[in-house]
Amino acid sequence: MGKRFQIFCHTYGVQSLVGLYLIGTALLFTVCGARSQIAVPDNLDLFVAQLRMLSNTGTFFAQGAEAPFLGGVSRDCLPSEFSLYTVLYMLLPTFAAYVTGYLLQVVIGTTGFVWLLRKGILPPERYEALRPVVWLCGFAYGQLHLFPAFGICFASLPWILLFLIRLYRLGAGESPRRLTREVVLLYGAVFCYPFVSYFSYFGFFLLAYLVLAILMLWIRDRRLSGTLCLALVLLALGYVCFEYRLFHMMLADPTVTIRSTMVDADLQPLEALRMGAGILFGTPVMHVEDVHQYLVMPVCCGYLLFLNGRYLYRRDLRGLRSDPINLLALLLVFGSLIYALYFCGPFRRLIWWLVPPLTGFQFNRVYFLHPLLWLLQFCLVCDRLHVRRGLSVFLAAGAALLVLCMPTTYNDLYHTARAEAVRLLRGHAPETLSYGEFYGEALFASARETIDYNGEWSVAYGFHPAVLEYNGIRTLDGYLGFYPQAYKESFREVIAPALDRMPQTARYYDEWGARCYLYSGTDESIVAAVRHPVITDTDIYIDETALAALGCRYLFSRIELSNADDHHLRLREVCTSADTPCTLYVYELMI
Repeated sequence: MGKRFQIFCHTYGVQSLVGLYLIGTALLFTVCGARSQIAVPDNLDLFVAQLRMLSNTGTFFAQGAEAPFLGGVSRDCLPSEFSLYTVLYMLLPTFAAYVTGYLLQVVIGTTGFVWLLRKGILPPERYEALRPVVWLCGFAYGQLHLFPAFGICFASLPWILLFLIRLYRLGAGESPRRLTREVVLLYGAVFCYPFVSYFSYFGFFLLAYLVLAILMLWIRDRRLSGTLCLALVLLALGYVCFEYRLFHMMLADPTVTIRSTMVDADLQPLEALRMGAGILFGTPVMHVEDVHQYLVMPVCCGYLLFLNGRYLYRRDLRGLRSDPINLLALLLVFGSLIYALYFCGPFRRLIWWLVPPLTGFQFNRVYFLHPLLWLLQFCLVCDRLHVRRGLSVFLAAGAALLVLCMPTTYNDLYHTARAEAVRLLRGHAPETLSYGEFYGEALFASARETIDYNGEWSVAYGFHPAVLEYNGIRTLDGYLGFYPQAYKESFREVIAPALDRMPQTARYYDEWGARCYLYSGTDESIVAAVRHPVITDTDIYIDETALAALGCRYLFSRIELSNADDHHLRLREVCTSADTPCTLYVYELMI
């Protein structure tokens, strides 16, 4: 059977399977439309709403403008206009832009992985022999269900590695030193790469690793790679140009932000190392659930033991040091160590003291590079196992199938297909809200018309403020990891009565504060995106005078408030709509 499967893969090509996947995914999301189950955490409650807000206000390219949330935060705090993911939301309706980004991630990640192996790592004859495995591993990488707003950034990593490898080889004498057409194109691609990347999550680490690679190659080759040095400069300039708003805030804006008061865990060294080991061996991290612990890691670790045992038995230390599988393993261990050191307070604060613009920067995000490293290592292991009658093809197919079928947080395809099956077979919708139900466009359009809404500042209670932002309502609350500390303190006065009753919520807000929300005084969370939320208390705990001082006019609530009169809140409207199971209570602040 293994031989038949190999023949099928060589005859019809895994490319056709990838094509069918793309067509099927596009059809499913098109048919389901607003019924699609799209992940909420750090997605619908954050970037999707922010990009919709930029579209609503026409401020993608605006300079010196304010975004209509968090009381009018600087537009510079939102995603750059010079980003492929942002451009999708400029050109397409919001849901279509999201699905297009979902599909583009698969295309960019799969093709980038294949071309990296084909032109950058494997000899031509090995690639031809291993082609189905490479495509299957590339497909596994392309469809990884990672942080959606940065899915294209994850997917594009193989491309920048390919560009850099090609430049290094060209500079080392593979072609004449004079500028050739390929060199010019590669340098242009390196400079423009930030268009599909993001500095804070990827660029910083790419530049750091590139510096390290230049130094190590300089020692090994006994000559400095001029092509890589120029690539380093161009890549850094590209990030500055494409993300000029971010760099202006980091280097030129004196505003003190919530980054200065965020508190990270200070762990003992052994605890931190255990956390780093957990990341290495498969502890799930919401933004990077690459499911490597189920197949990829066991295969790689098992082969590493065999490989290095053989090297040691043969006393081949040179082979042990130079084997690319060992190099990838070393990078994974190194990244996990950096992740662990981030949670050692003295080390973290030393980095911030040495480089003040990085204060608050989460350099533990180095693990964002790990999914690619794991699958590259896995693919190379499959190359070594390829003589075993199709074993490598089955392993690669298993890795791709696991990614497809695991119900991870951001596996929108799985959750949408499952919800649709439940609806068709059982005749009822799932408990979690769909895309359309979460945002409830018809509901909020009705509410805006009924109260004659004209841009007044508002707040949300019982649901994410992103819903208001998406629907064109200006909010004093919101979710953002980078806004003025002074505003955080002002908003704290509004929610102080709730925080006084909930010490854990107070710590959550004071030590982080990115979710500038109205909190419950009894429940840990009241913003669950479900049909039947569990609410134990219908009282609201706020300082209405402080809320009025911020300019609030309306409070939109999913909960009918039992003590509205005590806080000078007059019920204006009760709105319902067929597009969402939620009832909306609109209160007006009468101060």
